[in-house]
Amino acid sequence: MIGALRRRERILPPPVTGQEIVLVGVIAVIWVLLTLLTPAFGSADSIQPLLVRLAPIGVMAVGMTLVIVSGGIDISVAASLMVCSVVTAKLLVGTGLPMLPALAVSVALGGLLGAVNGLLIAYGRVHAIIITFGTANIFQFIGLRIFDSQTVNNIPATFAFLGRGEAGRTLEVPHSFVLMLLIVAVAWWYVRHAASGRHYFAIGGDQASARLAGIPVERRVMSAYVVTGALVGLAACMTLAGGTATLDQNVGVGQELAVIAAVVIGGTSIMGGRGSVLGSVLGALLVQTVRSGVTQLGWPSQLANLFVGLFIVIAVGTDLVRERRRRR
Repeated sequence: MIGALRRRERILPPPVTGQEIVLVGVIAVIWVLLTLLTPAFGSADSIQPLLVRLAPIGVMAVGMTLVIVSGGIDISVAASLMVCSVVTAKLLVGTGLPMLPALAVSVALGGLLGAVNGLLIAYGRVHAIIITFGTANIFQFIGLRIFDSQTVNNIPATFAFLGRGEAGRTLEVPHSFVLMLLIVAVAWWYVRHAASGRHYFAIGGDQASARLAGIPVERRVMSAYVVTGALVGLAACMTLAGGTATLDQNVGVGQELAVIAAVVIGGTSIMGGRGSVLGSVLGALLVQTVRSGVTQLGWPSQLANLFVGLFIVIAVGTDLVRERRRRR
């Protein structure tokens, strides 16, 4: 009887992985060094903008973690962010839409764009990188057509609650950062404790075996892209809350690389089947810390890309070594 009960117990991964502990240590060391080299880094005027910039990357990284863990990738998030941002911005300018309806429109639009990716990948059985590369160009074309070669000006401060000013923080903590933490907490619990959350790992580990085990592979894969798209829509609202009343066509440029870098640095295997939402957010924090530090030290901005690239190479190399050891 006892043996039967033991066999039925679920074996959960540790709540915090070794890679996450290492990331926390690396971030702490960098923060200490930056504070010693440039004391302004440790001030509230420096930390608060860093956390505000972290929020949209961290939110998108949550969705990207589900996508990569399930064996896919989405390089269209930057183009989706552009579309959601410009559509929402024009709605705000043209109709004066309140915050919650505008937020709902952006999230729904992002989810719709994610559903396009999900349908083609899950049911069309085409590799994710091919589909999302194609849709990235399509979404970018749509966004540019909506811009119509002009900036969107006089955007009202509808999303001030998620911005950098006094209205955007409580007890000096940015609301956007708190919202990101809530999303991370829910996602962490879901992928750890919900059966459907564990399905993403099974699909990324071996899709054929997952299908034989009765997992609805197509529905789970599609849901990963829909969730990612919806979170991109939320990130677009955070971007519009950035403190400027103007939106130009550069919105979202390079964001897909920042998000994927955060997920990979956070310990998610690019081959699928293994990853961590918490690690992805820590990876995003590391990326933003490096970029902020390089700027405050007055170093060339290209060095930030160099450091992030080194972190990616180290993370991928570590993952490959770990995978070879596991197979042996």
